[in-house]
Amino acid sequence: MNMHVLAGDALAQNFSKADIEGAVAVCRECLIEGDVKAENTNDFWKIRANFIKTVYGENVEKYFETVAGEFQKLSNLAPATQVYLWFEYELFCQTNMWFCLYLLSETKATIYRVAPFVRKNDEIWKGFGNLSREELRKCFAQRIEFEKDDVLLGVNLWKAYQNSDYEKLEKLSAANSPCFPFLKEVCLAEIEKGFRPKNILREIIGNGATDFSEIFTEFSQRTGVYGFGDAQVKRILQEI
Repeated sequence: MNMHVLAGDALAQNFSKADIEGAVAVCRECLIEGDVKAENTNDFWKIRANFIKTVYGENVEKYFETVAGEFQKLSNLAPATQVYLWFEYELFCQTNMWFCLYLLSETKATIYRVAPFVRKNDEIWKGFGNLSREELRKCFAQRIEFEKDDVLLGVNLWKAYQNSDYEKLEKLSAANSPCFPFLKEVCLAEIEKGFRPKNILREIIGNGATDFSEIFTEFSQRTGVYGFGDAQVKRILQEI
């Protein structure tokens, strides 16, 4: 059995046109923001559901059905299952992928990384956005298998992130793994997340930008490593 874990509904829509065999689980979380600390998985889902309800007004029952329910597809997989993690390079996607690896570490599935390998160096933070059917198939053809050490690295990255252990996160960022390109940049972005995005937004506004679309475009160009959507940027603007 093949299971494709896709980073969001936009990718899922394009993926459906790529004619790649396998079941699909869509990652709809935004673990880059909000509380992620919990004693166990059940508490984790309750904490996340409450965060999404409080901040974005989403129904709790809907969260468990359309968000948590997708992650639960990764539990109790058959040993021969091949899982393909379709995640982009930036921090938004990486925190979600680390969590997926944490969940999958308890299974016997074979895990692969599928990244937007077709992107040029000056476009790496654009991810899978607007890639063609042929380009998505090329990304899949270049998939990389997570070895045991790679899975363990992902689990440790998640635990360090979950506990805001920036000292450990910095140490882990030095790891050399083909499954985690741009790891040093991503971990540094997390360490600086509390002040760097705010400072950049202050600079943009200080330079005279007032229209949100203009602010968001400039912010995304300067901080592509975060992968923030408009909802996250609007929240940061409210804080400053």
